Amino acid sequence: MPQNFTLNVNGAARTVDAEPGSPLLYLLRDNLGLHGPKFGCGLGECGACTVVMNGNAIRSCVTPVSAVGDARITTLEGLGSIDNPHPLQKAFIEEQAAQCGYCINGMVMSAKALLDRTPHPSRDDIKLALDGNLCRCGTHMRILRAIERAAQQGA
Repeated sequence: MPQNFTLNVNGAARTVDAEPGSPLLYLLRDNLGLHGPKFGCGLGECGACTVVMNGNAIRSCVTPVSAVGDARITTLEGLGSIDNPHPLQKAFIEEQAAQCGYCINGMVMSAKALLDRTPHPSRDDIKLALDGNLCRCGTHMRILRAIERAAQQGA
């Protein structure tokens, strides 16, 4: 039976009706119109659906809405806009780190969580933070450089 859930998404309270077991990803995309997080594998293994919840990168495709509670959720849309991109988004653009772009949501959101807790990560720290994000395009070196650039610029 559907219930009302009030989610704190990108700094705003948003109420949705959903089954308690509904994946957070579906509510973000279908109910709230946030298309940064992507449906990839549906198993929490590819990272395309990554959002930041209370400072941690999580897989929204395997997180039921009933587990969210009053957590603060940030999606790609909550970082910046086309006119005013977040420094991390700007670094990805400057490094031309996207090819097909499907994995970029997960890469950026995983990097955001990393930079928030480790402002000056080593390359190994970055690789570890991105380890669960799959990319088939081969822009890995550009992604690493983008995150290093953002860290240098104080993202």
